[in-house]
Amino acid sequence: MPACRRSCRPAQGPSESNSALQSTMAAVSAPGSTLRVGCIGAGKMARGVLGGLLLSGKVPAQQMTVSAPSGTNLQYFRAQGCHTTHSNISVLYESNVIFLATKPHVIPQVLVEISSAVTSDHVIVSMAAGVSLQTLEELLPDGVRILRMCPNLPCVIQQGAVVFSRGSCAGPEEADMLKDLLSACGMCEEVPESYMDIHTGISGSGVAYVYLFAEALVDGAVKMGMPSAIASRIAAQTLLGGAKMILETGDHPAKLRSDVCTPGGTTIHALHELEKGGLRATVMNAVEAATKRARELDKR
Repeated sequence: MPACRRSCRPAQGPSESNSALQSTMAAVSAPGSTLRVGCIGAGKMARGVLGGLLLSGKVPAQQMTVSAPSGTNLQYFRAQGCHTTHSNISVLYESNVIFLATKPHVIPQVLVEISSAVTSDHVIVSMAAGVSLQTLEELLPDGVRILRMCPNLPCVIQQGAVVFSRGSCAGPEEADMLKDLLSACGMCEEVPESYMDIHTGISGSGVAYVYLFAEALVDGAVKMGMPSAIASRIAAQTLLGGAKMILETGDHPAKLRSDVCTPGGTTIHALHELEKGGLRATVMNAVEAATKRARELDKR
């Protein structure tokens, strides 16, 4: 957790602030609770994270409010039974945990707009790529509890990989609350903020690399005579099984790759072609490019 760079005194008295936080934490795991989740922004990441919360039942639709300038983006949430609005300020009045899910370049404008409505009862969670905690804290009132998270799209099927970091006024209680809430979305880990943009490179954007690789596997099978539909299912299960082996065995991917190879066999011949094509270096370059781009976003 970063050193506190500003006053973290709440606008309300300490007992009132602690009581509000305890109520929010208890609400995360209590069915029919008073946890009220809001989200400013209704794009793919908002649907991924909030969709996971809805699917898991962690947050009932009637206790979720989402805002966006476009009615089209709100259609998903309306269909789920959530409250929707075009007013960002309304989200603050209706919610105690607020997710920021706008495009990174819009964040400063949004924070200026809502700043006067933010109170010590709110916990602010940003999922905007490349927007640092320092930037968020500079644009919100002193004492506001802020966390920054980096999700990926599979959150919508509760198979996401989410990391988060705390701002200077957010404590272990807020971290526990967010981790419990986001456990509905898949894996959730607290990390140093310096890892956040790397997570964008490996996982936030990395899902697209996986889809591209799956597409290439399918195309190769089609070229060799297998119908696309069955090739897609086999490719997906191959990726899923390989990923589960990494998680469940704890082995390094290099060891598992070696385990598949036999001297003079099909796999080592195929891997030779991948190495000739520069797959390893290209993927490393992709992670580096996405990470650098995420870092650039906060400098705009």
